[in-house]
Amino acid sequence: MDFLRLVLVFLHILGAAAIVGGWLAAFKTPTVSKWQWIGALTQLITGLLLVGLAEMGDGDVNHMKIGVKLLIALVIAVAAFIGRRKVKNNQDVSKGIAHAVGGMAFINIAVAVFWV
Repeated sequence: MDFLRLVLVFLHILGAAAIVGGWLAAFKTPTVSKWQWIGALTQLITGLLLVGLAEMGDGDVNHMKIGVKLLIALVIAVAAFIGRRKVKNNQDVSKGIAHAVGGMAFINIAVAVFWV
């Protein structure tokens, strides 16, 4: 189980890197890349699996923190979905949507690190 948890943490961090890295790379011309969308889904799925593993283990989970992080992850996923749909339809992605994806991911990372 410990190896599975480490793999999930690794994938979770890669998802965050894809979102924030894509955001920073396209900061001057905001858009939502395919990798940001994949990163958002990766973050959401691996986060839920990590919580499930923690609940199966000792069960010592901060449910308030997980709830906040889940809400932020859902906002990121929805914004990334809307942005990707606009890109596929050759429409301009609004700066608000593009910056919401990256900015909320940045906030979610801060919540993970600083909320003990």
